Amino acid sequence: MKKLKTITLYCMVAFLAVSLLGCGSKADENASIDQVKADTEKMNVDQLKAKAKTYYDAIVAKKADVEKLMAKIKDIPPMEALGGEAKGLKADIDDLNKSVSNLKARFQVYYDKLKEKGGDTSGLQL
Repeated sequence: MKKLKTITLYCMVAFLAVSLLGCGSKADENASIDQVKADTEKMNVDQLKAKAKTYYDAIVAKKADVEKLMAKIKDIPPMEALGGEAKGLKADIDDLNKSVSNLKARFQVYYDKLKEKGGDTSGLQL
């Protein structure tokens, strides 16, 4: 039974990793802030809104993933809370939170430039 849980956990982590790779191709959390700022200077309002929305969607998706992992941690019995499964989940949560932070920093650049140019920011509030 324990082996089945472990296999299931590894499958879920692999699925999560594959899912996150899809998000990264649209919203680049590794682009430097200076590069993002330079890119925004060349964009019109529609392009800025589209890019901000891409980042917004990636942030929302990753936050949902964090919530799912947090729920799994709560389901772990107290005696196993310090075990490998819980540590793995916590590490995944830390990685996701770091990713969300990086995405938010870049999102904010697009959002601020969109606002500066008088674009519609409705639906982009985090």
